[in-house]
Amino acid sequence: MRFSIPHPIPYQGSKRRLATAILGRVPEDRYLRLVEPFAGSAAVTLAAAHQERFASFVIADRLEPLVQLWQQIIADPFEIAAQYEDLWRLERERPIEAYYDIRANFNAVRFNPSGEFNQSPDKRRKGTRPQLMKAELYAAHRILSGKAEAVCADFIDLFEIAAPGDFFYLDPPYQGTSEGRDQRYIGGISRERLIAGLSLLNERRIPFVLSYDGLCGDRSYGDRLPPSLASRILLDVGRSSQATLNGRDHVTVESLYISHELMPSQRDDSVVSLREFENQLSIVF
Repeated sequence: MRFSIPHPIPYQGSKRRLATAILGRVPEDRYLRLVEPFAGSAAVTLAAAHQERFASFVIADRLEPLVQLWQQIIADPFEIAAQYEDLWRLERERPIEAYYDIRANFNAVRFNPSGEFNQSPDKRRKGTRPQLMKAELYAAHRILSGKAEAVCADFIDLFEIAAPGDFFYLDPPYQGTSEGRDQRYIGGISRERLIAGLSLLNERRIPFVLSYDGLCGDRSYGDRLPPSLASRILLDVGRSSQATLNGRDHVTVESLYISHELMPSQRDDSVVSLREFENQLSIVF
C-alpha cells in the first residue's frame, strides 16, 4: 500500500493506516493544536499536518533520542538524510553484523527488561532506499516546519499545561506490554496513572482519542478502561504483521477510546472493521 502522507520513521505498531480514520472523529475547525504525548512515528500528527487540520503541533515522547530526531527533521532534515544513507550503505556491505553494531550503540523503541534495545533485524528487507528516505524526511519537514515543536516530556506534564483549543491523540504502550513479563518499552505506563491523567483531561474538558488495549488472536493486551472516562470502539484492523512474521494468522482488534467531549453518547463494544469505521464518519458529525 502506498501513502501520500510522509512517514519517515516506519515501525510495527505505527498508526499510519488508522490516522485518517482517527482524525475523522475530530470536528474540523474546532481545535487549534494537536498534541501527541506518545508520538513515536507521529503518524497522526503527520496525517493532520498533511490535511492542514490544526494550526500547530506538539510531538512529544519520553525517549530523548527520538525527540532529538524529530527536532532535526523539523529544523533541517539534510544531515539526517546523509547519515541514513551512510548507515544504509554500511548495512548493505555487512547486513547482519552492521545492524547489531548499530543496535549496540543506539537505543530505540522496543526494549528488554534490562533497558536494552532488543529488536531483531528483518532479514527479508534491505531497508528503505536512501533516495526514498530523503524524500520522506523532506516531505515531513515541509509540512511540519514553522508549525511543530518536538519536546521530551512526561504525558502528565503535558496534560497539566493543556489549554482550550488543544486536542490530544494518545498512543501509550498497551497495558499488556507495560506490566508483567512482557515489558517492551523504555517507560511503561501504569493503568492507574493513565486513568488519573484522562480524568484530568476530562475535568478540564480537553478532548482526546486514545489507542490503548486490544486483542491479537486469543491474547488480550489489557483490560477495558472505565466507561466513565470515554466511549470505546473495537476496531478490527486486520491481520497482525508480527503474528504473520511468526507464521500465525491472527487478527488484531484495537480499542479506540473517544472522549465524551467528542462523542457524548455511549457506544457498545461491538467490533467494527476499519472500512465500516471510516464509513461511519459521515454520520457522526
